[in-house]
Amino acid sequence: MIKKDFLLEIGVEEIPASYIAGAMNTIEKYFIELLSDEKLTYEKVELFSTPRRFAIRITEIQAKQADETIERVGPTKEIAYDADGNLTKAALGFLRGAGATENDIFFKATKKGEKLAVKIEIPGKDTFEIMKNKIPDLFNKFNFPKTMRWGDENESFARPLRWIVALWDRAIIPIKIGKITSANTSYGNRFQKLENPTEILTPQNYEYSLQNVAVIVNRDVRKNKIIKQMEKLFSKSDESIVPDEKLLDIVTDLVEFPTAVIGYFSDKYLELPQKIITSTLSQHQKYFAVQKQNGELSNKFVFISNGNPEHSDLIRLGNEKVIAARLDDASFFYKEDTSQPFEKYVGELDKVLFQAKLGSLLCKTDRIIKIAEYISEKLELSQNETSKILRAANLCKADLVTQMLGEKEFTKLQGYMGMNYALVSGEDEEVARAIYEHYQPRGQNDDLPQSVIGAVIAIADKLDTVCGIMGVDMIPSGSNDPFALRRAANGVVQIIAANNFKLDIFALIDRAFDLLANKLESENHNKKEVYKFFLQRIKWLLQNENIDHDVIDSVMHIEFTDIADLKQRAIDLQQFKEAEDFIKLVIGFKRVTNIISKAKKEFTFQEKLLKEQAELDLYTAYKDLVPQITEKLAKKAYSEVMDLLVKFGKTIDNFFDNVMVNTKDEELKNNRYALLQLIQKLFYQVSDLSKIVVQ
Repeated sequence: MIKKDFLLEIGVEEIPASYIAGAMNTIEKYFIELLSDEKLTYEKVELFSTPRRFAIRITEIQAKQADETIERVGPTKEIAYDADGNLTKAALGFLRGAGATENDIFFKATKKGEKLAVKIEIPGKDTFEIMKNKIPDLFNKFNFPKTMRWGDENESFARPLRWIVALWDRAIIPIKIGKITSANTSYGNRFQKLENPTEILTPQNYEYSLQNVAVIVNRDVRKNKIIKQMEKLFSKSDESIVPDEKLLDIVTDLVEFPTAVIGYFSDKYLELPQKIITSTLSQHQKYFAVQKQNGELSNKFVFISNGNPEHSDLIRLGNEKVIAARLDDASFFYKEDTSQPFEKYVGELDKVLFQAKLGSLLCKTDRIIKIAEYISEKLELSQNETSKILRAANLCKADLVTQMLGEKEFTKLQGYMGMNYALVSGEDEEVARAIYEHYQPRGQNDDLPQSVIGAVIAIADKLDTVCGIMGVDMIPSGSNDPFALRRAANGVVQIIAANNFKLDIFALIDRAFDLLANKLESENHNKKEVYKFFLQRIKWLLQNENIDHDVIDSVMHIEFTDIADLKQRAIDLQQFKEAEDFIKLVIGFKRVTNIISKAKKEFTFQEKLLKEQAELDLYTAYKDLVPQITEKLAKKAYSEVMDLLVKFGKTIDNFFDNVMVNTKDEELKNNRYALLQLIQKLFYQVSDLSKIVVQ
């Protein structure tokens, strides 16, 4: 079987680094599915990318599809021929549809008798032709965040297309996208010259050809080169680069021929809070910060140049000028912001709108204070803790109206700047820390607040946002969640669970809606939607703990407003799920539930009506069990409770084996129903085991 190599390179103007991974996934998926659909074998798929190109190389592709023989079965022999032995209309129609003639007919034995059949030979198509016809379809598959048109082109792409390389071994696959026609010419790094063409003779020649024009097209090779260069810069120093894997990935996608260069800034800027410097370096300039052995920042930084390595000194000077200007701005904002007490910024929050119907940030701050006060009461916190919580709640949004946060460059420092400004103003360290923590978690993998003060304010802030935004009818749908309400609600349930706060989530929602009453169209507007929303977030929390869906249903069916308690019950129940004795208990409890589900009312239990030994044993065991379970539940010792219930399960089985519940004696039947109802209520304090799926 003949096999050949394939290469496609799409050349573009510099494309945003954040677009590249998605584009490469699209390319890889497209060709893997194409080869599978066309029944073509291949050895391996390799992906290449830089800011100016997306490329894929597939080696050892089958050069031609295998020929196929397809058997088609038509009408029965009786229907296929008339009395004179001529083919009927049904048979002729079958032959036309199959592209066959009478000479191709043979008969196939089936359960319904002999049927007319033919074999159709389908010659395989050349892979070259398949690629020629299918490559243009790829350009409709990309899903960039934003696209553009250029010149008088009808096509749109993330950035203008500049060239296409499409090779089948040495042969050019002819395709045309807009005004761009495929060839075997790619283009190298512009630091050598503006137009820097290089000929790609074969797919295997691809990396070598581009290396000659200062392009390292293999992303992994490029990334490793950056890592080694940065390590070498400080190999004989007690300083090191501050690890930043996310930034490393970004700069890998920003350059084609990396050169790591050390730059410097004035020592005077080291007086600024550390994150101002690192944010300026990494987020805005894509530079790496450098730290000393003691963890303090150095006045050095490392940038990854895409320019000519011979001119690194000149390139460094330009980058140093840029960073000096940015740090100078940051220093000015910091001095201006700290020239007055931090508390004075709180009043300025009245000038900033949180949301049109929900009022200003000062209105939001007032609600945060009141929700935080309510939480403090419910948690029975000390007067000292409550005082710090209320102080931090009052200051938590004040940094949003400072000059530093007014600049788009530093908006991600909200909370962090508040903490630093509070410390400069002489606020208590715990209060200052809580200002920073109340934004946590900022995402799924972010840390949770470490202090009780920060945790309480974080809950209050996020709860007010969710209830307020949903209360004015801005309910998330699908991927549309502009206020990040899912993230906020996730944060609320995570914080409550992590701190084992005994809080009723529905009562918290009620309090938040009470404070929003004058902002909403009607009292408690959409409050039930918020209940449902948090119910989904609680399920999300349990799923992240690897709790099975049926276990989640079994614990949430009873009580789910106490999130910390619910989580512990679910975890303990999950541990029992696979045990054989537990499965027997579940089966027994399902029998209890199935029988009493037929009852339309509650029955009164009468001990004097107990007749059979098995029901006497069941009631005795039940009476002994109640105080034990009450004691264990008070300690939240759910594993121990489950141990007791598993042992009790044998008594339930014995009851069903020896007692007829639905006896003809109505009084006796109702009393047995009443006994089973007592048992069901006892179990319900932990879980509705009837929800557990038993294989």
